[in-house]
Order: sequence, then C-alpha cells, then structure tokens
Amino acid sequence: MAWNQPGNNGQDLDPWGSGKNNGGNSGGNNKGGRDQGPPDLDDVFRKLSKKLSSLGVSKRSNSNSGGTDTSDPGYSGRIICIAAVAVVVIWAASGFYTIKEAERGVVTRFGKFSHLVQPGLNWKPTFIDEVRPVNVESVRELAASGVMLTSDENVLRVEMNVQYRVTNPETYLFSVVNADDSLSQATDSALRGVIGKYSMDRILTEGRTVVRNDTQRMLEETIRPYNMGITLLDVNFQAARPPEEVKASFDDAIAARENEQQYIREAEAYANEVQPRANGQAQRLLEDAKAYKDRTVLEAQGEVARFAKLLPEYKSAPDITRERLYIETMEKVLSHTRKVLVSDKGNNLMVLPLDQMLRGHANVPADSSDKDTSLIRLTPVPSANGGSSSNSQQTRSGSSMNQRQANAQRDNTTRVGRE
Repeated sequence: MAWNQPGNNGQDLDPWGSGKNNGGNSGGNNKGGRDQGPPDLDDVFRKLSKKLSSLGVSKRSNSNSGGTDTSDPGYSGRIICIAAVAVVVIWAASGFYTIKEAERGVVTRFGKFSHLVQPGLNWKPTFIDEVRPVNVESVRELAASGVMLTSDENVLRVEMNVQYRVTNPETYLFSVVNADDSLSQATDSALRGVIGKYSMDRILTEGRTVVRNDTQRMLEETIRPYNMGITLLDVNFQAARPPEEVKASFDDAIAARENEQQYIREAEAYANEVQPRANGQAQRLLEDAKAYKDRTVLEAQGEVARFAKLLPEYKSAPDITRERLYIETMEKVLSHTRKVLVSDKGNNLMVLPLDQMLRGHANVPADSSDKDTSLIRLTPVPSANGGSSSNSQQTRSGSSMNQRQANAQRDNTTRVGRE
C-alpha cells in the first residue's frame, strides 16, 4: 500500500510527522534563512533526517492500517515543504566556487558590476550574482603581421609580437567590448604608421630598434584614452622581409649592399692607416721648414753681427783683413774637397800618403763632377800689396804634408795622384 493513501479515519497521516503548523514554521524558518544569508546545511540535513524517520514510521503505520488519505490538505503541504527544502539545498550548494591564485573574480549582480573577489573558496547567490574569473598574473601575447608600405614605396611583410598583462579586471571587462581585439587593432594601426615613416633599407638594417621603440610608444598613446585595464610589457619586432615574389631580387640587392659596406670598411681602414702617416710627414716638413727658417734667420743675423764687428777692423787695416778673409775662405772651401794641392816651387821631394788621406776624407761627400783625387799645382796668387799669397798657403800645406810624410816613411813608392 502506498504511503500517501487516505485512511485512519481522516486523520492527518503525513509521513514527515509534522502538521500544518510545523510546515508553516519550517517555511518561516526557510524564509528567515534566505533573508539572513545562506542556510545552515547541518540544520537543514538534521531536519531532513527527522522528516525521513517520521516518514518511515508513518509508512509502517499506514501499512498496518491498510491505506492513506491523499485528499488530506496537510499531506499536500508536507510535499511542498519537502520540495522547497530540496530546492534550497541545491540552490545553496550550487553557489560555491573557487578562484585560483593567479585570478581575480569579477562579480556582477543582475548584470551590473558589484565587487572583486580574491582567490580562494567563495559563495554567491545563484541566478543573482555572476562571477567571471580574470587572470592578472600571466603574460599574454598578441601577434600582429601584415604587408605594409614603406616611405620609399616598397612593400614589406612585417611581424611583431606584443606582450601585456591585465592589471585592472573591471576595466578590462567593461571599458571596451573586447579588450584583446581592441589591442590587436591598435597594434596593427601603430605598426603601419611607424613602417610608413621609414625607408625599406633602414627598417631591414639599423632601424629595427627604432621601429620597435616607436611602435611601443605609439601603441601606449593609442590605448591610454580607452582605459582598457592592461599594461604593455614588451614589443618585439620579429621579422621584416619582402614578399615572396621579389625575394630573389631582394637577396641580390642585399648581397650588393653588404659588398658595398665591406668595401667602405676596407677603404676606411686604409685611410686610417695612411692618413696618420701622411699627417706625420706633413708635420715633419712643417717643422723642418720652421727650423730652416729659424736657422737661416739666425745665420743671417750672425753674419750681420760678424760683419758689423769686422767692418771697423777692415777700415783700420784693409790689406791684412782682406788677406785673412781670403785664407779663411780657401780653408773652408778646400776642407771639403778631395784634391791635393802641392807647390812646385820647393826643391824637396814629398811623398804623399794618398791612401791615408783618402781614408781621412772618406766621410766627406764628393760632388758628381769631383769623384777622383787629383794633384793640383799651386800658382802664385797676386795679393793686394803686389806680393804672392801662395807662400802662406804653401807653408800651411807644407806643414800638413810633413806630418803625413812622417807616417808614410815605410812606403818607398811615391804615390802620385792623377791629374
């Protein structure tokens, strides 16, 4: 026999063992629980166990009586109470959720932002609040690429990678419709604007860092007014290459450019090697010229001073001064020649040690027209007083020859110079 059959003389045979008043109290308690917050699960399960126990006792009594009266109003109230308790339990259990350590929960109540939830176990009223977890610690990446036009009207395929992190979950979800898509569009716009300002050669060679920095700066300026709740970490300029249709010609141009740079570097190295040497030679010539100038000026000044001192002596004794000047001049001239001067006026035979004389004059440079050693006979030179100035010259030469003759006595052969 079913437990809900009518019987027992119309008495209320509610299997839960409670009457209408109890049901009303139960409903009141449930309502009060909703007003105060989430229900106490231990209390709910305790009441449910008591009702199930009374249900078992009621079933046994009904089986003994032979039927149950389903038309009893108290019976329907008990069924509604049980259903309400089950719904409350399921509703309360479905509100528990967990937020991970790297996430923050954005709670919206009836579609409107309410508050942020920290990591851990939390509870929300189902069908009232909605929680959207947002990862705020992971680094997100966004790739941007496309065929773009440079300032010199060349076409390049450029690839760039943007790394960013969510710093404000509320603005990330509600400031724009889709923050990731908005960032992608802003990146593409900034990259095209920067590529359009530079030539192809600069983008492919030394301008990669400049393009990266300009793109990051322009991207930050673009997304700042939208307050999307994200922070840019880095912008990586990955690749820039020509389209596949012109890749072969482009490779040839790159090779030619590299050869050009190599030749330029070699020329600069040669210039760096030669130029200091030339500068040194030029400086040496300047210093030599300056020294020659100073020497010439000083010599001229010395000659002037010498002449100024010699002039009074010449005026007092012109003949003696003239002869002394002649002798000094001839001594200076003949000291640099390889010719041997002898006089034929003497009666003595002189043996000239020409080998020693030549060794003594080996360090004296010879003129192109004076490459041999000759014997020159001295002839008298008339002096200002009518005398011969050769006597004094012969005396000076004779004394020198006598000294050399003493060193050449061991050689009995008379050496005669070529004339």
